[in-house]
Amino acid sequence: MGRIVTSVAISSYLEPEKSIRCDALVDTGASHLVLPRAWEDRLGNLPQSGDGDIATADQKLAPAEICRPVEIQVEGFRKISGEVLFLEMEPHDGQYEPLVGYLVLEACPAAVDMLGHRLVPVKHFEVK
Repeated sequence: MGRIVTSVAISSYLEPEKSIRCDALVDTGASHLVLPRAWEDRLGNLPQSGDGDIATADQKLAPAEICRPVEIQVEGFRKISGEVLFLEMEPHDGQYEPLVGYLVLEACPAAVDMLGHRLVPVKHFEVK
């Protein structure tokens, strides 16, 4: 299966001059926008809205912190309000790998095109 990487811009509503632009792996198994804890101060002093252990892809539990309010823009889609999950990450080849989870994709709204290995706009909202 191919990897889908997209450009994401994140900024703090409380301190708009604090922002991050990065490439992130689209991971429909993740719920949130996941950023390395090492970047937390780049968004200023965000209030914590939750914390606890999360299950990682390798089935390990890791402490995480959820903070908000932030503005998130996945390249090519509308800006949304949301939250970020900060997680202790190890860089691979000197680079962190942020994740874009399904909550962000649903809010944009974006869907994964598995054949084209890309994100595509969702034309209709579900209300069922």
